[in-house]
Amino acid sequence: MNLAAAFESLAGTVAAAVGAPFYAAERLTETAPVLDAGGSIVTPGTLVRTPCRCQVDDATDAMRQDASFVQGDVRLIVLGLDSLTTDARISVTEGPGAGTYSVQSVSRDPAGVGFVCRGRVDNG
Repeated sequence: MNLAAAFESLAGTVAAAVGAPFYAAERLTETAPVLDAGGSIVTPGTLVRTPCRCQVDDATDAMRQDASFVQGDVRLIVLGLDSLTTDARISVTEGPGAGTYSVQSVSRDPAGVGFVCRGRVDNG
């Protein structure tokens, strides 16, 4: 078991025992489409779902200072992934923050076991 999976498991155990706010979620990414020599799509990309755990919280002051901040953006704390980029979306499947969020910014958390992201509600 890798470190990311170990902390995801620990978060799940704590959440079940004391109601910690890490809920079941998925990272949603798409594979690149296959193109022919003329640039037409031969095979479309496919959606890849990777399970993780996520806490949805208020955006930080630093997030609010970013020029691209939009009212309604939230902080996502994501556990259980080896990597995360702004190309992904996070779908929180349960809990009070349930919904799908596009990842606007991402950094490692201070302990290096998860990711802290600015998420934006993804309506499409």
